[in-house]
This record gives sequence, C-alpha cells and structure tokens, in this order.
Amino acid sequence: MSTPRNFIPLNVAVLTVSDSRTEETDKSGKMLVDALTAVGHHKPEKVIVPDNIYKIRAVVSKWISNPDIQAIITTGGTGLTGRDSTPEAIEVLFDKAIEGFGELFRAISYEEIKTSTIQSRTLAGVANGTYIFCLPGSTGACKTGWEKIIQAQLDYRTRPCNFVEMMPRLLET
Repeated sequence: MSTPRNFIPLNVAVLTVSDSRTEETDKSGKMLVDALTAVGHHKPEKVIVPDNIYKIRAVVSKWISNPDIQAIITTGGTGLTGRDSTPEAIEVLFDKAIEGFGELFRAISYEEIKTSTIQSRTLAGVANGTYIFCLPGSTGACKTGWEKIIQAQLDYRTRPCNFVEMMPRLLET
C-alpha cells in the first residue's frame, strides 16, 4: 500500500497567443486560469501576445528564467495557418521535448473532434526546469488538454508517476 501524498501547489503562468483576443474575450486563457487555480495551483502571470514568434518567445523566455514559475501553459497559435507560430517560437527553447504529450492529446481529441485533430500541432517540453504545454486556442481543446492530461501530471498525488515528482531532477547534469 502506498503512502498518501499531499497536493503541492505550483506556479503556472498562462500565455494566450492571439491577434484578436483581449482580457474580456479570452475564454481559453480564462478557462485555464480558473481550472488551475480551482485545484490549488497559483497563477503568477497571465499575458496575451500577438501571434508573433519573437513576442511569444520573449514572454516564455522570461518565464523559464524565473525560478518561481514551474509550468507554463500556452493557448493558441498551434494550427496550420500562416500566422500560427507557437510551435516555431517554443520548440527551440526546449531542453527536452515531451513527445507523448502531442500524441496523447491528438488521440484523446480524436474521440471528440475526429480527424480534425490532425490540424493541431500541440506540443510540450521542458526548458530550464520549467514544463511548457502548448494547447490550441479553442476552449474545448484547452479543457481537454487540462482535464485529461495536464491536471493529473501536475498533481503530486497522481500514481504511478507525475511531472511534479521529477521537478527536483530536471536540472541534473
């Protein structure tokens, strides 16, 4: 029998990538903030930036250099259009990609939206000891990513393993 574990709250920053959203119209970013704070995590920052590789990268780079931020969730910019640039902005920052995240997201998403899920370039990785999850811009996709993958992996109580228990070892050399 395993010993019960206590929840460990993390600081999780949220970035909305959009050329048109404002704080009033950013439903996906608000959903993520509400969901992560409802389970006990803290939101140190929430920012909206235009779909521009360098603006996205600047915000995320600032956050991954902050030791008080353990995870980042982005929403938006993961599609196929010319303006969708979140993967290009973020992937180069990864020390390690979490390949299974995008694979699992699309497998779960297939049950909800069928083959339309192939239009998503959802990804995740670790940069400077900070977890980064890049979700599509739709509220439904953010809900799927949070409820079916991220929430459990950012919960120290999840067995047999979770991302929180690996945090002390992320910066090992």
